[in-house]
Amino acid sequence: TQGIMSVLNITLGYFIAIMAISACTRALVAWQWPKWSFLAEFIAAFSLAASRLEVQTISEVGQWAVGLGPDVTLTLLFLTITVHAVIMQGVSGNPSVTVMRFLQKDGEAVAVLLSLASQLAGAQLALLLAGWYWAMELTDMHMLKNLMAAECSTSLRVPLIQGATAEAVSALIFHLAHLSLEHRSQLLQIPSLTLLLTFLHYAGSNYTSAYVNPSLASALTFTCPGHTFLEYVLVYWLGPLIGRLLSTGPNSDQPFMMNALRISYMHDPGLAALHREHPCAFHQEPALLKKNTLPFAKGENVCRIER
Repeated sequence: TQGIMSVLNITLGYFIAIMAISACTRALVAWQWPKWSFLAEFIAAFSLAASRLEVQTISEVGQWAVGLGPDVTLTLLFLTITVHAVIMQGVSGNPSVTVMRFLQKDGEAVAVLLSLASQLAGAQLALLLAGWYWAMELTDMHMLKNLMAAECSTSLRVPLIQGATAEAVSALIFHLAHLSLEHRSQLLQIPSLTLLLTFLHYAGSNYTSAYVNPSLASALTFTCPGHTFLEYVLVYWLGPLIGRLLSTGPNSDQPFMMNALRISYMHDPGLAALHREHPCAFHQEPALLKKNTLPFAKGENVCRIER
């Protein structure tokens, strides 16, 4: 039986190789083909899925194969997501985010389709790479994973409605947190969001594992028996998309709750009259409407937004 340290060394070597390849290819794409954003989406989806597949291996068989407990799983999950976020800044690798950008008219249909195809292709390439890696059986843990590859355990452990709700709520929480930290320092934003994703995964481990990313789920659980492809799509595609939609609304870059507050303010007769006279004023924060709304010059079509 191999020692825990030798297994961890091999696993860390795998993580380092994945992140190094991803960082180099991302830098090459940014240098040579900066306008081909779908290539960056491919790399991001590949990097995230490849590292999460190894974390999933430790979670499933690590404890009774070599004695790696849940604390190791969560620590490695936090570290891999953090490194991934640093390397892939500005790239989501998440189909639900890409679809929402299209719904908000922030991208052309062809570019969106290319990004979606790239994200799914990247996740599937990661699955192929992980299968090849497990087949080498470098550790007892990987030998067991290789034997169990065709009979993996599904991450969807609840009925469909409950699973879709869990994914939607997880996505809503994550995207609201991302919006609130969007203009903060990366030193605060990255560890905070990584910690949140790690917590959501831990809290949702008995439900759906809270992937909050359809392409990631397609690599980690779509191939596992227990549910049909359509059932997985309903939970892991529709759920995150609903959560993302609720976090912003389809036609606004402001949080959904902020838009709801604006609607409630419109019931104020004085503010309703103000809106008819100066509609651009309602692009401001609701709390600032009464004291910071200034008249607009005649013929001015640009909304002044005070932050």
